Amino acid sequence: MELHLIDGAGKNFVFPVNPEEIKINRGKGIETVNIVRFGEFDYPSGEKVKEITFSSFFPIEPDMYCVTQNIPKPQEAMNLLTTYMVSKQPVRFIITDTFVNNLVILSVHDTTFRGGEPGDVYFDLTMRTWREPVVHTKAGATKATATTKNGTTASTAVSRPDTKKTPKTYTVKSGDSLSKIAKLELGSSAKWEAIYALNKSTIGPDANKIKPGQKLVMPT
Repeated sequence: MELHLIDGAGKNFVFPVNPEEIKINRGKGIETVNIVRFGEFDYPSGEKVKEITFSSFFPIEPDMYCVTQNIPKPQEAMNLLTTYMVSKQPVRFIITDTFVNNLVILSVHDTTFRGGEPGDVYFDLTMRTWREPVVHTKAGATKATATTKNGTTASTAVSRPDTKKTPKTYTVKSGDSLSKIAKLELGSSAKWEAIYALNKSTIGPDANKIKPGQKLVMPT
């Protein structure tokens, strides 16, 4: 079993010493609502971000317990983890021989130096699985991404309801005038000018020359 961190540039960092244990914390989001006279009610709100934690160390010299003999210098390895932690970009965390293959953000990196082991650097590391945020791509659709079994991400378009109001229209009948339509549709014949302003390109330069069959947009 090996633990790998792979950044966006393809650099593969292998932890030289496997931890004794790796803890993966999973949880469900719960929203609690307090209703007067009835008390608290819990409503599930989806899965929480997973946390992956483990402890190990970077040895100054390779030994039989190392999974690779090409070990990094402890100080350089510690600095690399710090770089990943402060970066806003996720890295891929893989544990070979397991199903763990996730994009993660390094959230906590604690370092310990021990007096009896000069040169070695001990650390505690916490990672949080990273999710692609949902972004608007065009009117009426959003883009959502999901991580597949092989660790790649796939994007799908998700439709959302169109909440834009459809403008009201009126079809001109024989004998109509703008003032008559304004009185009928808007409650006041004086509002004919508002109708004409919206439909000047349809009616033409003369507001009195409306024709049966023309569709006029009504003011809101």
